[in-house]
Amino acid sequence: QVQLVESGGGLVQPGGSLRLSCAASRTIFSFDVMGWYRQAPGNERELVAEIILGGNTHYADSVKGRFTISRDNAKNTVLLQMNSLKPEDTAVYYCNALSSGTNYWGKGTLVTVSS
Repeated sequence: QVQLVESGGGLVQPGGSLRLSCAASRTIFSFDVMGWYRQAPGNERELVAEIILGGNTHYADSVKGRFTISRDNAKNTVLLQMNSLKPEDTAVYYCNALSSGTNYWGKGTLVTVSS
């Protein structure tokens, strides 16, 4: 059973930064894609950023230039560095991993951007 555990969420002021971590229970190279999604109250879950096995990355237009997804291979962890945060970034952020057609999800971590 694959487990994904997120950490790093919290309360931050507009313009601030946070770094989210997603620790996987097995090597991250066993996943075809790993990514971060978010869901704000009343909204559908949406893709924020993803990193493909070969290293290519994709971002939602709303976060391009502000967020960076990366891997820490030694720790089997995927990171999301979030800079210049805006109130509209407030949401529960979920880690996702795709392997052989199966999606795995973490339980989420709350990010609140407010003054």
